[in-house]
Amino acid sequence: MNDIEPEPPEAQQIFGDRIELARRFTAALAKHGETRGLIGPLEPPRLWTRHVLNSAVIAPLFSGRVGDIGSGAGLPGLVLAIARPDVEWVLVEPMERRVAWLNEQTEALGLDNVTVVRARAEDWREGSTLDAVTARAVSALRTLVPITAPLVRDGGELILLKGASAADEIVAAEKQLRKFRVTNARVEVVGEGVLAEPSRVIRATVR
Repeated sequence: MNDIEPEPPEAQQIFGDRIELARRFTAALAKHGETRGLIGPLEPPRLWTRHVLNSAVIAPLFSGRVGDIGSGAGLPGLVLAIARPDVEWVLVEPMERRVAWLNEQTEALGLDNVTVVRARAEDWREGSTLDAVTARAVSALRTLVPITAPLVRDGGELILLKGASAADEIVAAEKQLRKFRVTNARVEVVGEGVLAEPSRVIRATVR
């Protein structure tokens, strides 16, 4: 594909010695993503900046065992697994063709810190066992809280990638946050001074 975005210089800074794996994943997604229904036709020219680096820059926020809900193309789950080999990632995705992609990429990249689970978050059977849960471009916070908070242990975190309206989503989700004992919900901006467009997360603690 000719119109894939060239690798930005900050990619090396963010991925460090894992950059080669990030390159391989991004190239695979650029080549197969549209035909396999993982990304839209407008995404290859902004794949690095809008998707891969947007996901990777939040990697320092995580530790332990983390779930990525609605992992889709592996954004952010596979990208985070590349950036943080010391963290255990559980990619939860209901669609069979996306699960196939996640499994293929996990194997091709040799990621031994990834488990792919074909399920909806609502069907998670392990209980409140995860240290944190993340999600990207899945749904509004008020919809996400009821399906993510129950997966997280007491004292664990929700760390959800969001856009410019993140603060408004917190206000709109006030009732759900209270019901599911999610406290200290706030917006954090990550990657300022590194990325031209830093990432925003809604971060909160589950009690």
